[in-house]
Amino acid sequence: QVQLVESGGGLVQPGGSLRLSCAASGIIFSINEMGWYRQAPGKERELVARIISGVGTTYADSVKGRFTISRDNAKNAVYLQMNSLKPEDTAVYYCKIDIYWGKGTLVTVSS
Repeated sequence: QVQLVESGGGLVQPGGSLRLSCAASGIIFSINEMGWYRQAPGKERELVARIISGVGTTYADSVKGRFTISRDNAKNAVYLQMNSLKPEDTAVYYCKIDIYWGKGTLVTVSS
């Protein structure tokens, strides 16, 4: 059974940085997508960034130039480096690897 474990969330001041990590336990034979989504209070879950095999990387317009997604295929892991964080980045961040979802990690940007 595949499980995704996220880490790296927390409280950070505006302008600060955080790095989210997500690793999959179990065997995933063919990974097409690795990505990060987020859901802010009262809002729908939205795409933050994702890597699709053979296609490339996609970022939400709101995070372009500030966030960077990367992956480690050998570890079945995906990362999200978040810089210049803003209060509007506050949300629960979920990783997605193939068809599997993590449980989410809370990121709070506040002074």
